[in-house]
This record gives sequence, C-alpha cells and structure tokens, in this order.
Amino acid sequence: MNRRDFLQTVAVATAGGALVREGGAAVRGVQLGAQTYSFRDMALAAAVDAMATLGIETCELWAGHLRQADKEPPTVEDARKAKALFDQAGVGLHAFNGQFSPKATDEELANTFELARVLGVTLVTTSTKVSLASRIGPLAEKADMVVGFHNHSRIGNDETATPADFARAQQLGGDAIKINLDIGHFVAANLDPVAFLEEHHADVIALHIKDRKRDQGDNVPFGEGDTPITEVLQAVRDGGWPIHANIEYEYKGTDTVTEVRRCLDYCRKALES
Repeated sequence: MNRRDFLQTVAVATAGGALVREGGAAVRGVQLGAQTYSFRDMALAAAVDAMATLGIETCELWAGHLRQADKEPPTVEDARKAKALFDQAGVGLHAFNGQFSPKATDEELANTFELARVLGVTLVTTSTKVSLASRIGPLAEKADMVVGFHNHSRIGNDETATPADFARAQQLGGDAIKINLDIGHFVAANLDPVAFLEEHHADVIALHIKDRKRDQGDNVPFGEGDTPITEVLQAVRDGGWPIHANIEYEYKGTDTVTEVRRCLDYCRKALES
C-alpha cells in the first residue's frame, strides 16, 4: 500500500486489531511531526504504528531506532528495512538524525549520508561538536544533502548551544550546514527562540518542540515551562516559513502515546488560535 492509499483509508488491519488514524498533521500550513526519540521506549515497528495512529504524517528518524541490538552501527540493510516500515504505514520521513563522532573516519562520517540516501531523505540532523562542521560540510555537499546542527543547553567550548555556535558551524562547514533549533534547550540556556527565528529563519530547517524552564530547568509538560511554544509556532505560521516542527517528548509522563497526543493537541490549538 502506498502513502496516498494509506492516507485515504480510515483504518488498517494490524495484528492487534484496527489501527485508526486520528487526523492529519499539517495545521495552518505548518507541518507538525515528531522526532522518533519521543517513542524511545518502543521498537521501531511499534513507534511507526503509534505515529500512524496519532496522525503524524512526517517525522525525523532517531538513529537509535536504527541501531542494532548488539549496538553495532546501523547498516544500509537496517535503513532499507526501516524505510519499508515507514512506507507501509504511510508515515513520511523528512530527516535522519545521524551520529557524527569527532573520532570517526571520513568513511564513517560519509556512511551517515548513505543511510540517509537509502531512507529517502536529503536532510540530516545531528548533535555534535561545532568544529566537526569543517569535515561534515564537504561530505554533505558531495552527497547533495544539508545537515542541521542541533543545539543543547550546555554552553561551553565546541558545544552547539548559542547563536554564535551556530554561526561558527556555518562558517566552518559552508552552505551545507543549517540549523535544527531545539526551542526547549534554547530557553533552558536563557536564549530567545522567537527572536532567533525572526533573524535566522532562512537557515532553520527544523524545530524540536519541547517545553523546558529557564536556567537549565527540567523538561515539563507543554504549557508548564518557560518555552514560548505558541509564539514560536505562530511565528512559523504567520511567516510562511517552510520549517518542520517536530515534537520531542522528553518530560516524565505516563503512557508515551497519551503524552505525545497531548503534545500534538497543544500545538494544534496554538496554531489554530
């Protein structure tokens, strides 16, 4: 079954019964999706089924969902099997969250782009050292892909956290280096994601949507922290910026599907208001 046929079907048969989709993901022109890390307590097949049930039409694939049980690096065959799961469920892939180690050889770095190619995406996101952009950039250009550097809240030498860190990565890596802005981590580092987007939206290819408190505060349920989720989503909507907004469920909740549904509902309400 292809993607179009799947999306026209109200339910599909599964081993456990009927898998019912809960609705589309694009809201007021903004593509809401998920980072599959949100479903890190599930095997990939279960995570894909959960996303299909929730109506998540596009996602960023966490490398951990490709990793084999023996912790060996994922292979092309792993990526091929993963792609088949997504295709069968009608859940699109728009990015691969690859792993780039500073200790890796160029061949090992290039393998991440090969995995992305097999997955059918041209966008790779990564959490790595800023200095590695000088090696990643040329490899990304050769693969005709772009790499979105992902920020955390740690501010330190060679960490990706601040606007200056993003700028340095782009300077080192060239045009292939873009930004995967995690708005929760940005706020935890006492930075303003709305102001950053207004100035740098052309370089931002995806957002990670989570809620954290300032001053390195905890992840909390959406609406309970200091992250301006509503303002960020409305800025993307009103600006007409082609930026994917991927929910990354990280706070301590109950059932994963229940909590991701709650996150989706919060974001939809923000975009519809």
